[in-house]
Amino acid sequence: MKLRAAAAWLSFAALVACAGPSDGAHDNASLDAGHAPDDPPVNRADAAPPTASEYPFELPFGFPKPYVPAANPLTAEKVELGRHLFYDVRLSANETQSCGSCHQQALAFTDGRPVSVGSTGQMHRRNAMSLTNVAYAATLTWPNPVLTDLEPQSGVPLFGIDPVIELGLKGHEEEALDRLRADTRYQTLFAAAFPGQGDPFDMVNVQRAIASFERTLVSGTSRFDRYQYLSDKNALTVEEKRGLELFGSEALECFHCHGGFNFTDAVVYKGLPLGDLNFHNTGLYNVDGKGAFPADNVGLLEFTAKPSDMGRFKAPTLRNIEKTAPYMHDGSIATLEEVIEHYSAGGRTITSGPHAGIGSANPFKSSFISGFSLTAADKHAVVAFLKSLTDDAFLTNPKLANPWSANSDAGAPSGP
Repeated sequence: MKLRAAAAWLSFAALVACAGPSDGAHDNASLDAGHAPDDPPVNRADAAPPTASEYPFELPFGFPKPYVPAANPLTAEKVELGRHLFYDVRLSANETQSCGSCHQQALAFTDGRPVSVGSTGQMHRRNAMSLTNVAYAATLTWPNPVLTDLEPQSGVPLFGIDPVIELGLKGHEEEALDRLRADTRYQTLFAAAFPGQGDPFDMVNVQRAIASFERTLVSGTSRFDRYQYLSDKNALTVEEKRGLELFGSEALECFHCHGGFNFTDAVVYKGLPLGDLNFHNTGLYNVDGKGAFPADNVGLLEFTAKPSDMGRFKAPTLRNIEKTAPYMHDGSIATLEEVIEHYSAGGRTITSGPHAGIGSANPFKSSFISGFSLTAADKHAVVAFLKSLTDDAFLTNPKLANPWSANSDAGAPSGP
């Protein structure tokens, strides 16, 4: 019997094969430029596509070519510059953190914390979302429906100060650029990535380069992929195959929000315009008995002011999910086993404390979160299947690794 989940994934692959040459339909001039979230759009007379080498994507079987904004063509030189910037602590005001501090390769570009800690020690409200396959993400943060391109998204950690400071560069942009400009390695990298610009050292180019590197964080060579797409029927164990069957069943409903080649329900790629942006309430909280979530983390409601959007967050990719604990938007569930228990109960019950409530009774909860009954063996099988999505090659790929840590004379520490 063909599994529903498997059918969904194969349908996605077929859709990819039939996709046309269009780059998609969500270009936006202000987003392409790349700038701090509260800055006006940037218009650059010297922003013509550079005459550098196009990046040679080596995509896994069944994966479409990622969407790339017309204003920021992907080149090998820009990707390499972006890799250096992504891991460089000199892009924080106090030179203590980099993008890689909260997005570590070994943890599928997360940080292992319930919520992230900024360069000044402030605690973020949310868990660091994995950057696995971020090039295919239709939206780029847990609840924000507006940030759909990587260039402006990088402005949030770089320049944001409300509600927390992450890298804290707002007001320190020129100091940071001077630090980069003084490094001979960056003099070569910026010139190669942005040829023809008199002085390529500016924050627009910094954001474009970081976004370019992030688009290369493609993962699709797990044991599941060998089983599903490369016909290696021995790539999964009997238990993992049972977990796959359960994952794709109507009883568990997992595949509705975690389907397709990227195990999520909202993707974008070359030839596929930006479509529906999906967010879900999974019954994680019900603090007042009327559906409320903790006041500082209300999800999509924060942006729409619609009561029915209370507690709605995006469904992240499940690729490399074994490495991205703890789970949920606030890191409040520690293990995959506890995640299964949460969904089995149709929502979480918190018996005491300020967040006490019966999540399964949340009136805004998704209809797919209805609960299910599994034996202990079947629960273990589902977890085993989820762990088969770990892509060890991705987690150790030197092309995605910190270039500074291997070069003690490079002039930039790798940070925490």
